Amino acid sequence: MRSLQLQAALSEYVEAAAAHLHAEVAAGAEVALELEQQTRRRRSGGPSLYCYRPLTGEFISERMAALERLPAYAEAARLLAGFPGLGRYLASVDADIGRSAGQAGVRAAIRALLCDAFSEQTDFELQPERLRAALERLEVSALSSTSELTLLATLHGLTITSAELALTAGLTIAQPHALAGLPAGAVGAGEGEAGGHLVVVLAAEDDEPREALARGREVLNDLLRALRLFGDGRVSLGALAWARVGSGAWNPLALGAGGRPHGMLVVTAEQEDELRAFCNLVSRRAPHGNELAWALRRFELGCERHSPHEALSDHLLALRALLEPEGPSSGRLAGRLAALCATPERHLELTERTVQAIALERAVVAGGAVEHAASEALARDTADHLRALLRDVICGHLDADLVTLADELLLEPEEPLEPELPPQPEPPEPQEPPAPAEPFFAADAPLHAAPVRAVRAQELSEEMFGDPRQPQEILDVFI
Repeated sequence: MRSLQLQAALSEYVEAAAAHLHAEVAAGAEVALELEQQTRRRRSGGPSLYCYRPLTGEFISERMAALERLPAYAEAARLLAGFPGLGRYLASVDADIGRSAGQAGVRAAIRALLCDAFSEQTDFELQPERLRAALERLEVSALSSTSELTLLATLHGLTITSAELALTAGLTIAQPHALAGLPAGAVGAGEGEAGGHLVVVLAAEDDEPREALARGREVLNDLLRALRLFGDGRVSLGALAWARVGSGAWNPLALGAGGRPHGMLVVTAEQEDELRAFCNLVSRRAPHGNELAWALRRFELGCERHSPHEALSDHLLALRALLEPEGPSSGRLAGRLAALCATPERHLELTERTVQAIALERAVVAGGAVEHAASEALARDTADHLRALLRDVICGHLDADLVTLADELLLEPEEPLEPELPPQPEPPEPQEPPAPAEPFFAADAPLHAAPVRAVRAQELSEEMFGDPRQPQEILDVFI
């Protein structure tokens, strides 16, 4: 499997380097020559034969600083940094530079590629057949290991504007047309979304293919979790994947049901660095063995449901685990969610929608008729609030103890309103100034909206539950 984007970028850079080096020679620069003695056949007589060999590699090395400033260098270096066979290619060129890593390894690989393409040349005229041979030697290095496992799967509900997006070394998301040598099933039409899907390629080296395959599945699951938390698209993996060892044949592999994608998550070129950092953060900070981990798993299960109505129960269960440890009878979920996810002026609105979502879940469980469009929007809003809380806790923007944080926000007093006093007339002279008028209320007494909230609570109680409960009980739900 070859990266067509990598080949195109390297070809463009080698052409630009050829033009630069040719201009150097035309301006008077000379390629040094080395006198080399040719080996004579044993028992042959006569004088030794000598020839001059151009030191092309030294000429290129002396000008690498200028060659790295060429416009095409940055893209070629970026793509080469994610090339899975980079280390083996460097080792095949020179055992010493084979230990290079990072940007030093990328620079060494580009220099080696240039030396291969222009070996023993003094005019640096680019010959297409030599360039193709040099690129083939680079590509073959990715397949030279018989212990390398390549795992390939399809992604649905995600769009990238670039042809390829390298997340880490060995893990790449790409357009199907950007890679050559894919299995036929990975190139066909996508699932769920008509004709649109991406492929994710993972290369891992391990002497035990079964262990490498198990770790590969974990990496794909981590990637799917990060993509679902990154944006509001419901990204899913295809049910069928493919695996191969070394350069062997592709073998189909069942990943299991991955749900149906809803919407489309679009990642632009400007968001690629943000996505790389986010995937790395989620992989390192994913919770284990606590309420947050349980809620995260419920969120993922909800993303795999075929209907937003089916997913609503999963997402409400996750929210209750995070925000309502006292149990649903306490009625505190709606108020705490509003405190964390809404501005003060919209607290009541989000509280009402959460109460409606709870009533919708009851109606769905009971098999009652629901308004399709409005109820789906309500279910998706609930999922979005859950996703925002999980993402902010995992990224460290919110404390993991969401209950305490929400209660503290709910207990914060409202800022008192300063009374507007009428202007005081100027006291006549020489009379004594009159005593100041008494204000209608003390300036330091806060204004509360409890009566208004209580009346609205009574209305909601009668509307949603048909039970005219006391205003104070519903007020506890909102608070």
